[in-house]
Amino acid sequence: MDYQVKQDLESILEILGLTQEELATAIGVSRVSVNNWLSGKTTISDNNTKIIYEWVFRKGVRLNKIKEQLYTEDYVSKGEILLFHGSKTGIEGEIDLKHNKRINDFGKGLYCGESLEQSAMFVAAYPGASLYMLKLNPQGLKKKVFFVDRDWMLMVAYFRENLKEYKESEVIKKLLKANKGIDYIVAPIADNRMFEIIDSFIEGEITDIQCQHCLSATNLGNQYVFITQKAIKQITLLEKCYLCEPEKELYLTSRQENYKMNMDKVKLARKQYRNQGEYIEDILK
Repeated sequence: MDYQVKQDLESILEILGLTQEELATAIGVSRVSVNNWLSGKTTISDNNTKIIYEWVFRKGVRLNKIKEQLYTEDYVSKGEILLFHGSKTGIEGEIDLKHNKRINDFGKGLYCGESLEQSAMFVAAYPGASLYMLKLNPQGLKKKVFFVDRDWMLMVAYFRENLKEYKESEVIKKLLKANKGIDYIVAPIADNRMFEIIDSFIEGEITDIQCQHCLSATNLGNQYVFITQKAIKQITLLEKCYLCEPEKELYLTSRQENYKMNMDKVKLARKQYRNQGEYIEDILK
């Protein structure tokens, strides 16, 4: 899937009220070039694509956010769900489960976020990163919803292969059995800081209650994890969105600011709930 640069150019002209000549002057190309792009006579080069998206972003036009809002209005009323997938290298061909790594929050699957910023933050540091907008038709699919609680913590630790010594635990077996026949999972997003907190729980440094409240403090929203081909078939790729450098910088700055605030909340949660709850060896013995 390619970027929809031609359609975005039409949107830019409409939003900013520019003529083709005014746009050409602003981005440093000829009016003929802009006209040829819009008519489809010529393809826009990678360098000019970069110039266009960076220029319009600096003009204060948030094309990706506008698209998010418009798609949401189109699909939510129909019972469909708008989702986002940040990719470091891009999606080639049809979506499938073959190229997804096994060691992840819930094993092999397609992982999507529920907001644009949330998904873009995870790939913004990579040069070739892009963002995909997708829609899900959930009709006929079986889902499992997790919250920030003990079950979620244990499942993430299990699929991240941090519970090898407890793999025969009846608690773990029961949780895995409950996931049988599920097409997709809705669960809190876990990132590196969350893994560190979960590791502290697994290593017996903190209790499940301490861990739960520390993780709640780092709230990143929910992710959708599609684990069957049946679920994949009910996903439609809508658009590949360009992430220009200024937009990436915005997301990275926001993530860093949130990280500092969340880590401060984690410290307080760890102190406030000290000695409350159970340790891992008591839960899985």
